[in-house]
Amino acid sequence: MELRHLRYFHVLADELHFGRAAARLHISQPPLTAHIKDLEREVGARLFDRTTRRVALTGAGEVFADRVGELLERLDDAVLEARDHAEGRRGRIRVGFVSSASGTVLPPGLRIFREIHPHVRVDLSPLTTREQLDALAAGALDIGLIRSGGAEPGLVVEPLFSEPMVAVLPVEHPLASHAGVRVDDLVDERLILFPNDLMPAYVAQIWAMFASVGAEPVVVQEAIHHETVAGLVSAGVGISILPASVSRFRPADVVIRPIEGAPTTALLIARPEESSNPAVEGFVECLRAAQRVDE
Repeated sequence: MELRHLRYFHVLADELHFGRAAARLHISQPPLTAHIKDLEREVGARLFDRTTRRVALTGAGEVFADRVGELLERLDDAVLEARDHAEGRRGRIRVGFVSSASGTVLPPGLRIFREIHPHVRVDLSPLTTREQLDALAAGALDIGLIRSGGAEPGLVVEPLFSEPMVAVLPVEHPLASHAGVRVDDLVDERLILFPNDLMPAYVAQIWAMFASVGAEPVVVQEAIHHETVAGLVSAGVGISILPASVSRFRPADVVIRPIEGAPTTALLIARPEESSNPAVEGFVECLRAAQRVDE
């Protein structure tokens, strides 16, 4: 049974006039008549009562018309959904992010994306840089928002924005009364840092910063997320060195101080070189738009 036969039948059942139905279908009347006869033979039932004066659906034709109408409507919906998915207007996108992204570009970028693509589901996963890179390589993520790092095979990595590293101190710490601090001031301080295996590039920058003054950081505690690190600073476990955006979600009893000569750290977008998800580029553009507004 050919799809065009069903469409011809559906139009004729609506018009109940071969001439008008043929005009709507942009074919001549004789081929329409022949196609309807072919369909009736295949169905095994007469679908129309035809006289020189009128065309009417038979009982079988009425039942068939209801079913065909439902079928064609569902088919049209399927075609539309497939086209929307191919053009990035439907589907799902999986996004990983370091915790600092949740206080910067991710919320506004997600809001812009939802306004433009309301039918695309966005799954968010808070992950460290290393976890995201592994998930991207395994095909478990479509986009990652990662911290400073080198190129990864099979991935496109682009900077979104850079920010300085800052000292995160308990409010009662002696350095908290200073407008800013030097790297020398932080030597021998008890530091709370990210695990090296999960945030290697970021941790390497901190070690390099201490090496510039002939010292090594004294790491007393490792923690993964910015919020956890800031909470440990608040509890007096130690101090930390975090991206400046930590100021957006620091506890009240924690202060942020600039570090003289501190390196900058970049928030990067990482995605597979060859992505089969058409929504990826749309999401990336919304992140860029959110960053432009924030500048």
